[in-house]
Amino acid sequence: MTAPPARATERLVLVLSAGFAALEGYDLACYGVTVPSLLADRGFGADKAAAGTVGSLVAIGMLLGAAICAATIRRAGSRRLLIGGAGLFSLGMLVCAIAPTFALFGAARLAVGVGLGIVLPTVTAYVADLSAPERRARNVGIMMSGYAAGALLAPLLGAALLTGGSWRWIYVIGAAPAIVLLPLAIRMLPESPVHEESGGAVARGDLLGLRPLLAPGVRGATLLFWAISFCGLLLVFGISTWLPTIMQTAGYSLGSSLLQTAALWVGAGVGMVLGGRIADRVGIKPVVAVAFLAGAASLLVMSARPALGVLFLLMFVGGLGLIGSQVLTNAYIVGHHPPELRGRAIGWALSIGRLGAIAGPLVGAAILSSGLGVAWNFYLFAVPGIVGALLALAVPAIRSRAATPDSARVTA
Repeated sequence: MTAPPARATERLVLVLSAGFAALEGYDLACYGVTVPSLLADRGFGADKAAAGTVGSLVAIGMLLGAAICAATIRRAGSRRLLIGGAGLFSLGMLVCAIAPTFALFGAARLAVGVGLGIVLPTVTAYVADLSAPERRARNVGIMMSGYAAGALLAPLLGAALLTGGSWRWIYVIGAAPAIVLLPLAIRMLPESPVHEESGGAVARGDLLGLRPLLAPGVRGATLLFWAISFCGLLLVFGISTWLPTIMQTAGYSLGSSLLQTAALWVGAGVGMVLGGRIADRVGIKPVVAVAFLAGAASLLVMSARPALGVLFLLMFVGGLGLIGSQVLTNAYIVGHHPPELRGRAIGWALSIGRLGAIAGPLVGAAILSSGLGVAWNFYLFAVPGIVGALLALAVPAIRSRAATPDSARVTA
């Protein structure tokens, strides 16, 4: 296989890829940040049930986008898919900013989801393809720290803008960075060496990339990764959509709730980088399991309404588990598979896992609308954290003809 690129090229790829990841992180957080303002905009036609539905529309779009990635990445190449997905995302964000009705806003969020669904698995596989094996988990973590930085920006902007300004500016700002990133990517990003080596060739009967993933020796890991991604994305989307609203329901002000959300994303960013570095040294399986358990434990302690200082600390620690667990799962997937299966594996795991992303906002909406105590939000979202940890520990090594010496060393 083609050798990994020079360190200078690797750094360029990391910087630009982190920028693309930041767009998704910003979008993921900006909807949850603006939900209270959307509900308060009486002329816009939003209620809690509709807000939960729109939150799930993004996940449906991401499911479709990730499936597109998995089915076409070998033929189209990572670079082309990344640029196309980011362009669709940017267009959808602009429509969100100017939408006169909540129905059109929801349709635009669906388009945003398709674009983001293409971007995240593509950029993860792309960074893994261009990374040396001993730096793969670290590089995926660094790239996804851009995701956390973008998500952190949303509540900070919300705290500054939503108290006296329109929620529409949050979406205008979300689309603006693509004006810079897309031209730079077109000009400077190289194609994946895995795609260059294959020439875009795809075997007959490939079944959109599913056949090799469900082959003997690979099937068990594939199904477990799908289930882990379901748990992780349920947490990511459920918490990011409803956390500010949950904390307001618990008696905190909008400003305090948004700052708590910011603390969550700071913890996620730190956890992604440190988790990736630790994973390259000790193996990623135990790191993923600990991350999920940290998220579940933080939620259970939050349910007891601790002092504000302790709550912010819990948000920081919980960021690793509630957000970072899914990011580390992505690194687990791309490191566990041989290069020729990497893009398909992450694409289909995130596509199937989007069912959890669809369920997360709906679960939060159902609990908030049910009249149950606010503590039930914490209890029920802790369950997928515990399940995700157990599933991560159960993933077997891949044993197939496709496995390479490099992948065997990583997955052992």
